Amino acid sequence: MKCDAFRMFWFRMIVMATMNSPKISDALREVDRLNSESHTASQLMEGITSLLNKLMLKYNWVGFYMLEAGANPPVLVLGHYTGAMTPHTRISLNQGICGAAASSGKTIVVDDVKKDPRYLACSLETKSEIVVPIFICGQVAGELDIDSHFLAAFDKDDRELVEYCAKLVGKRLETR
Repeated sequence: MKCDAFRMFWFRMIVMATMNSPKISDALREVDRLNSESHTASQLMEGITSLLNKLMLKYNWVGFYMLEAGANPPVLVLGHYTGAMTPHTRISLNQGICGAAASSGKTIVVDDVKKDPRYLACSLETKSEIVVPIFICGQVAGELDIDSHFLAAFDKDDRELVEYCAKLVGKRLETR
């Protein structure tokens, strides 16, 4: 367990050192505060959705999809989110950008959703999207999905912030 805490500390230090945006640095500090104050993974996820939506003005929809336990075939189920309602409350792993990220276990950044045939339209206003897998003990357990009304909204700093949030949630889920 000490090894995991040490790795998370160094990951956070690397993320902070590489971030140029004061807004993202502020968000990172607030995410760390949330992590220390949250008693459960659910509280942490709820706090992250609200915080990122509030602090990062270009993040217009922030939500978590988690793999449904025992579902065959596997399906992502919408959990905590902040933003407009979505018709996509259940997503198969062979559907959309969310399904692709969960299937591949890799972060996907789409600068223009109109140019990506995998995109499942939730809102006509959405222009770009980032989806980051959440891992529990090395296995994909869900993901953090963020939509923006701006083209190419997610740069390297945004990616690092969202990946950091996903790692914190994964670690919290491992300890439940």
